Amino acid sequence: MQTLSQKLTDTLRDWILQGRFKPGERIEEVPIAELMKASRTPVRAALAALANEGLIDHQPKRGYSVRAFEIETILGAYEVRAVIEGLACRKAAEHGLSSEQSELLARCLREGDRILAKGELLPEDHAPYQKINSDLHTTLLEASRNPWVGRFAEQAQNIPFTSDRVVLWDVEHAVILRSHGDHHRILEAVLTGDAVRAEQLMREHVYYAGLILRNNYHRLMKHDTAAG
Repeated sequence: MQTLSQKLTDTLRDWILQGRFKPGERIEEVPIAELMKASRTPVRAALAALANEGLIDHQPKRGYSVRAFEIETILGAYEVRAVIEGLACRKAAEHGLSSEQSELLARCLREGDRILAKGELLPEDHAPYQKINSDLHTTLLEASRNPWVGRFAEQAQNIPFTSDRVVLWDVEHAVILRSHGDHHRILEAVLTGDAVRAEQLMREHVYYAGLILRNNYHRLMKHDTAAG
């Protein structure tokens, strides 16, 4: 069972990964405690945990600020994700999926199909699509039956813009449609036991996500600066 500080850590991590707090922005205990309706002690523990993860920097007498990552550092995390998640799909294809995993992945594909069948990326569909994307990637990592795969994948994803919990939505519909098509092809390879193809497809899928970010990164940063 999660402690309060762990729940606060997870929430703050998601907010940082999703861009709610921008690079360089200060994060102070009191405002965060008030925002999250918590005491300062668990908030302090959560901030210390995120500092240990490298998501925020601690400055003596100035508190914490969101760490800024260079684009090459972010893309390096994508390279690691591609290798780890490719391995996960290879092992999942070799071991096979449980009935629960197969059903969950099938639901993810159907929900993604339903959202993208509209022909446009609607704001209200962003969160639901992010969820199915995260559920799909997480399930395939678990299906590898290798706990180290999930552990190292989590580390690679705890950098802004690299997490499978975050999907860039301010792009063309065709970009997301192509990415979701990858989901179909990856699952088909896993289900048919084609381990080599499953690994290659997932590697290409994550690599493609990195290209999307590279092509949109400066625009995203300008948008964040203007919004701030």
